[in-house]
Amino acid sequence: MWKRIEPLLPRKERRFRRSGRKPLHDRKVLCGILFVLHTCIQWEFLPKELGFGSGMTCWRQLRDWNEAGVWQRLHEVLLAELNAAARLDWSRAVVDSSHVWAVKGGTTWDRVRSTVPDPDRNAT
Repeated sequence: MWKRIEPLLPRKERRFRRSGRKPLHDRKVLCGILFVLHTCIQWEFLPKELGFGSGMTCWRQLRDWNEAGVWQRLHEVLLAELNAAARLDWSRAVVDSSHVWAVKGGTTWDRVRSTVPDPDRNAT
């Protein structure tokens, strides 16, 4: 998995003038992110003894990679690999409307009708 993800990660510029703590290797941070997502623990409870850095470091890196489009590109790479190997059944594909752009605009929001029945008028 690392061989697929590493080329997609943005390169960090090295700081020469300012000293400070060396950044954690991206692979360790990725392991920390996957550990938190797999175990469903809160970011601040990520054990430092595991060598993944702090939970906030992993969370920030996840946010930065998300903003850089790493996960979208990874998804596209994996889909392309599976499609090339004829491992995808496109007849079972589902399009989620929350990810489809409205062709004719769709910029205005309509008021959503409530599904709750009217409260009793005598209950006040």
